[in-house]
Amino acid sequence: MIKVMVVDDHDLVRMGIQRILKDVKGITVVAEASTGEKAIEIAREHSPDVILLDVNMPGIGGLEACKRLSRSLPDTRMIALTVHADEPYPTRMLQAGASGYLTKGTPVDEMVMAIRQVHSGRRYISAEIAQQMALKPYIDDKDNPFDHLSEREMQVLMMITSGEKVASISEVLCLSSKTVNSYRYRLFEKLDVENDVGLTHLAIRHGIIDPAVL
Repeated sequence: MIKVMVVDDHDLVRMGIQRILKDVKGITVVAEASTGEKAIEIAREHSPDVILLDVNMPGIGGLEACKRLSRSLPDTRMIALTVHADEPYPTRMLQAGASGYLTKGTPVDEMVMAIRQVHSGRRYISAEIAQQMALKPYIDDKDNPFDHLSEREMQVLMMITSGEKVASISEVLCLSSKTVNSYRYRLFEKLDVENDVGLTHLAIRHGIIDPAVL
């Protein structure tokens, strides 16, 4: 029996996935979480075989959660299940330790196949995303400034655009407020924006965040 954990900040998404997997032979949902922090805490308790992990969540978010989970639970496989189909998310999540990457529009049969495949030790990336990643070296990405951000800069960016304040980011990432502000101003400089609002608008324009979930 493959033990699955579902991590998403939307109750309806978690409930929907649980209902879908309830009738799938050989798979059972053993836990759920709504934030990256909770996911780490609960996963250590339940030791799931596979975690379906959203990318854009409050707090540390899916990218940092993926990194921490892959370090603390090396035998647990993670599949990013998210609305974000475009780069840099697929590459960043795979680099963070994910074994698979699916969008939330993925058919149920494909999601089940992905769970079984990553549980067996292989990777699974949906065809559309795999094609994007394969073509990336041949495409001129000069117009996407987000490709040049470090992992930490990307993490701070996601938290800022999710409405997190400096004090909250500082507490979650165990950084001083001064260091968080340094990252903020570095992002402003690299992305040529003047404030958090400009940062958010640019992220929406490049598909880094989905305005529907703000």
